[in-house]
Amino acid sequence: MKLSILTAALACTAEVLGLTSSLQRVTETRPAVVVAAHYCTGSASAFFSGTQWANLADQYGYIVIYPSVTRSSKCWDVASTASLTHNGGSDSLAIVTMVKWTLNKYSGDAGRVYHTGLSSGAMLTQLMMGAYPDVFAGGCSFAGVPYGCFAGSGEWNNQCANGQLVKTAQQWGDQARSGYPGYTGPRPKLAIYHGTADTTLYYNNFLESNKQWSNVYGISFTRNETNNPLNGWTKMIFGDGTQYVAYSAAGVGHSLPVREADCMAFWGLNTSGPSSSTTTSSSTTSRIVTTSGTRTTTAATTAATTTRATTPATTPATTPGTGPVVSKWGQCGGIGWTGGTTCASGSTCQSLNPYYSQCL
Repeated sequence: MKLSILTAALACTAEVLGLTSSLQRVTETRPAVVVAAHYCTGSASAFFSGTQWANLADQYGYIVIYPSVTRSSKCWDVASTASLTHNGGSDSLAIVTMVKWTLNKYSGDAGRVYHTGLSSGAMLTQLMMGAYPDVFAGGCSFAGVPYGCFAGSGEWNNQCANGQLVKTAQQWGDQARSGYPGYTGPRPKLAIYHGTADTTLYYNNFLESNKQWSNVYGISFTRNETNNPLNGWTKMIFGDGTQYVAYSAAGVGHSLPVREADCMAFWGLNTSGPSSSTTTSSSTTSRIVTTSGTRTTTAATTAATTTRATTPATTPATTPGTGPVVSKWGQCGGIGWTGGTTCASGSTCQSLNPYYSQCL
């Protein structure tokens, strides 16, 4: 079974300036779509190589969209009113536009669209659950914060990050519902994961998320399951556990392991899709224009259908020792990379795939 991957780069300013895509396609009947959003300082290629979503797509036949921020911080917009509001614009609408384009182009199943992410990508996941409950059927958030916790702060909010923004369940729930005023349809199911030793997005954000989403779903805490899914982790079940669950990882910091298979099972995607037909090569170019009020969001897209290469024909085009010094975890090379290739002291540039090398 061939792998379906859509990678996209966003010029994440007030408007979406551009989107470039490459697709390795599986010809399933109405495949599901998973959006996998990277962490701050990350990229689509880093999240592709650092998680198992692509390998699971090989097995189960869904399409993965890997969006990538192009602003310098590489953090998602989880603060602006535009991004927090249904059809308001910014990063959230840009990704929804990608999803709709993908569903249309590849005959995807609009009832099986999911969002996941780590850190900043996890914050975006919880944002999407509030602003676009009509688009997503489920989410998995790894080390995130409640919907609206960063609202109005610019790119970073110390009060929220430090776990000092405390509200009642009703207040949090009302804030999440404000993402799509008047919406009365079904809500996407959500699983969140957080480490108790997180000092980047403190653990209290996990507790505040529990307040928020239990209120949104109208359910209460039911019980704990200890040592689930790992020793020292606790699964917190709300209601009957089909709409909302929360995992507390004792002693784990912000480098929380992504539990892809758990998300798949929670979403019901852990069953193989129909047999794939023969994959053919093609390329298309389309243009998507979405207008909301006075804001126009334009995304130029290019998709190429290929099979997945098992042996790269080329090696990363990097020139050691050029450009600015790259901090640890930053990109330092890969095909088409034009930035710095010298890593900060204590890290070295390591090739993760032909398109991405990282300072590790």
